[in-house]
Amino acid sequence: MDTINDFISAALPYTEWPMFLLLIGGGLFLVFYSKFLPYRYFGHAIAITAGKYDNDKAEGDVSSFQALSAAVAATVGLGNISGVAIAIHDGGPGVVFWIWVTAIIGMCIKFYSCSLAVMFRSTDSDGKVQGGPMYYITQGLGPKAKPLAIFFAVCGLFGFLGVFTANQFTETFMSVVEPSETLFHMSDLNWKLSIGVILAAVTSFVIFGGLEKIAKVASAIVPFMVMVYLIAVVVVMVLNASQIIPSLKLIITEAWNFNTIVTGGFWGLVIIGVRRAMFSNEAGLGSAPMYHGQSKTDNPIKEGLVAMLGPFIDTILVCTFTAVVIILSGAYLEDGSGIVMTLSAFETTLFGYGDVLLMVIVTAFAMSTLFTYSYYGVKCLSFLTNAKIGKFYNWYFVIMIIFAAVASLDLVKNLIDLSYALMVIPNMIAVLLLAPKVNAAAADYFKKIKNAKA
Repeated sequence: MDTINDFISAALPYTEWPMFLLLIGGGLFLVFYSKFLPYRYFGHAIAITAGKYDNDKAEGDVSSFQALSAAVAATVGLGNISGVAIAIHDGGPGVVFWIWVTAIIGMCIKFYSCSLAVMFRSTDSDGKVQGGPMYYITQGLGPKAKPLAIFFAVCGLFGFLGVFTANQFTETFMSVVEPSETLFHMSDLNWKLSIGVILAAVTSFVIFGGLEKIAKVASAIVPFMVMVYLIAVVVVMVLNASQIIPSLKLIITEAWNFNTIVTGGFWGLVIIGVRRAMFSNEAGLGSAPMYHGQSKTDNPIKEGLVAMLGPFIDTILVCTFTAVVIILSGAYLEDGSGIVMTLSAFETTLFGYGDVLLMVIVTAFAMSTLFTYSYYGVKCLSFLTNAKIGKFYNWYFVIMIIFAAVASLDLVKNLIDLSYALMVIPNMIAVLLLAPKVNAAAADYFKKIKNAKA
């Protein structure tokens, strides 16, 4: 494991510049190119999500709300709870500011990429409707661009493993339950292996059931768990109201700390923020377009508007709340990283029981994330081979859950960071080249809306 980790760590720095230029540079270009369209129609996006503009006869497998729930299920989860903690541990409170900046730009990237997912829908070898980067690359840019799509799908075979989630769930269980003392004595390694096997077994029950089951389970669990999590966070904030403004001030002042102790200095701080924001809301990564590409919609722009709510819910709301709790509790000054830091923050601020409540929430988030990620990986393998072979990805996915339960946080984090940075490259190139098509469709869509009102 150490050898693999050393190799990945050495490769990571080479991906920083391309990722940063495409995500932030490309994202800013889209913000101005769209004339701030996603932000101007924020209210309209909420109305679409609420079902006001649904068309039952539209093509697709799941409703826009289910697609958003499933995409948010894959993103609101451990990325927000432990990803933010890792970011603050690695870069200090100021990193949160750069997470916000990336998320706001990410809303625009999501609008474009998920509009393209519906615009260039295709069918797989089973005749089922499919959407996502592989399809808008090959159909939007033409057959010459197929190597880009293949590169994306190959990186996706690693990027969409549930390794981070399985690893952080195991850490949570070990930290809160302390099974060797409270249940029965066994070495930590054996406990982690056992948790991995149980997690793999539970996951396999759902993922071998297919998309409809995933969408149903995710849209049932996730909104409820997000609510419970937000209520817990709000309670912490009310109990520590005097600390909220100082915590937010610390985020903003530290964001511009040019003498930061982070590796790579100020630039390192920004890179950590961009990385964790992408891990949190997946804008620019190309995963959400795979879900949104299958929603029942009669217009790509409608789906793009629904999708851009993802980074807002996920990063601007949930990540900020988590960050404030970690900062006001003082947990960020302790040694622990990842979920252990967030658990410590909740235990300190919620009468000693916060870590148990967080464990229940983390369990639900972990499950929903594992269910949705396996589906992304199946789509990547199906694109590279065919729909029949694609289903075998689930077996590999389940085995890797057990591996992740015993792996170090560093190895898991680096593997995901490298895969994500590489996936951004083909996806963002395609989104930027196809942006004019989205602008043309958006002009047409809003013209129809105006005419309908008139």
